[in-house]
Amino acid sequence: TLRGHQNSVHSAAFSPDCKRVITASLDTNAKIWSVESGECLHTLGSHSAAVRSASFSPDGTRVLTASDDHTARTWCVETGECLHALVGHQDVLHAAAFMAH
Repeated sequence: TLRGHQNSVHSAAFSPDCKRVITASLDTNAKIWSVESGECLHTLGSHSAAVRSASFSPDGTRVLTASDDHTARTWCVETGECLHALVGHQDVLHAAAFMAH
């Protein structure tokens, strides 16, 4: 059991190597977890509304989140740093995904 969100988890996904899990929560955060230890490695907290989806890039180095705050964001898996905020949407984002090459 992964404990740490303050509201419901809306989605969860494994990294390509199955060593990490990303969760997206209605508490405005996404979290990256260690599968082995269950420890929260990073809290991705730049969204201002519920995070509806989160997914790993095909190479496992980035995460993409989609939020009710009308943004999608890309993150560095190793550091938890927000790399880009994709703004300009006029409504909530229910999902976002990386495209495999």
